[in-house]
Amino acid sequence: MDPTLTIGRLARKAGVNVETVRYYERRGLIARPPRAPNSVRRYGAEALARLRFIKRAQQLGFSLEEIAQLLRLERTRSCRAAHDLASQKLLLVDARLADLRRLRRVLAGLIAQCEVGEQRGRCPIIESLTD
Repeated sequence: MDPTLTIGRLARKAGVNVETVRYYERRGLIARPPRAPNSVRRYGAEALARLRFIKRAQQLGFSLEEIAQLLRLERTRSCRAAHDLASQKLLLVDARLADLRRLRRVLAGLIAQCEVGEQRGRCPIIESLTD
């Protein structure tokens, strides 16, 4: 790998947009490298690794605030705190899954009623949304 990357090459290798890199810099998630006189900023392998870390954490449902916490924990090697953060995230995922199962039951019931209601000139789905 090229030891230094322009912001465009860094973004492409990480699979993000250049504006995303700049946004993460503003949020303090990645360091903004110094600019040499009459030159562009150059990013190293650490910036690419950091962007990939952020993307993986987002795929697991962590917010940017939580990712910032994880990055701080990475420096201190605090596995217990990372465990606690991930456990909280798991509780939220379980709650969302329960909500989605409930939503699925309601939608399936409305669809079943709609098939019968259509024969009577009414739509239970639309009626349920207007009630």
